[in-house]
Amino acid sequence: MLAALTEQDLSLTMPAQDKIGDLFSQVDDDIQGVRVFANPGGCSGISFGMTFTDSVNDNDGVLAVGGFKIIVDEGTFQYLRGVEIDFVDRGDGNASFVFNNLPSMGGGCGTCGSAGGCG
Repeated sequence: MLAALTEQDLSLTMPAQDKIGDLFSQVDDDIQGVRVFANPGGCSGISFGMTFTDSVNDNDGVLAVGGFKIIVDEGTFQYLRGVEIDFVDRGDGNASFVFNNLPSMGGGCGTCGSAGGCG
């Protein structure tokens, strides 16, 4: 794949860009970007994470944003097309990256066997 991604493929809000930019300025020079990845499993079907990476692979897509790169492998990209990454700081020490506009991937209500179900 190794293609340039556009904001229609994956976007970051200004708070997310600012926070990643701050974090990126604190890492070693050999870091190539921030890799977004998917982990299957759990009640929601897929969970997402982000980590610094020092490599870009042939099957990666790259979104250049504000002086850094967001790197997504081909397998993960199928779940992230059209997603917006935001950074939410609730002011009580509880701050996190949030993935908005995620496509429905199954899982959810009643599939994890919890006694409480949904709600």
